[in-house]
Amino acid sequence: MAVILTDSNFDDIVLKADKPVLVDFWAEWCGPCKVIGPIVNEIAEDYKDKIIVGKLDVDSNPGVSAKFGIRNIPTVLFFKDGQVADKQVGAVPKGNLVNKVEALL
Repeated sequence: MAVILTDSNFDDIVLKADKPVLVDFWAEWCGPCKVIGPIVNEIAEDYKDKIIVGKLDVDSNPGVSAKFGIRNIPTVLFFKDGQVADKQVGAVPKGNLVNKVEALL
């Protein structure tokens, strides 16, 4: 299950993580976000011991969204050692995201 991220817990969960982190930036009204959401949840389950998977609602958490320049959603950022290591904008097949996760491991 994906962790719910907020402006207040983002740094502790993502930037200080001891393993790679996938962050799904989404919004309730976003159609493509509804397509990628279940894929992100599947990856959270498939890689539960290897990575952290989080979801951040951009409408409720404008601070983190602005900090990382999120202009289009869904956007998935991949973090390693507290830094953005990769990025995917838009709804894509699961394999695209899995390839990016595997590259971080």
